[in-house]
Amino acid sequence: MYAIVEIGGQQFKAEAGKFLFVHHIKDAEEGKSIEFDKVLLANNDGAVTVGSPVVEGAKVVGEVTRPLVKGKKVIVFHTKRRKDERKKNGHREQFTEIKIKEVIA
Repeated sequence: MYAIVEIGGQQFKAEAGKFLFVHHIKDAEEGKSIEFDKVLLANNDGAVTVGSPVVEGAKVVGEVTRPLVKGKKVIVFHTKRRKDERKKNGHREQFTEIKIKEVIA
């Protein structure tokens, strides 16, 4: 059984026991339980339910394992040819790691 759930403007495939790295959730604490009720699609052993826009009564329950995880460093480098103009910036995206406990559909 799995579900397609929208978390923070992005869509994720959620299955029980899987880990998800979602954009940083500010009020997340380690060990805290979180429910996501924006389920767009639910598959229950071949019986697919598609919401319009969400599936009624379906939700995904997860637990925060690590509230702040930094992703890989991304280097942004801009140049303008023949102008001797160069800019180098970088950043690391912040994520929250969530373990999916169950999918209710």
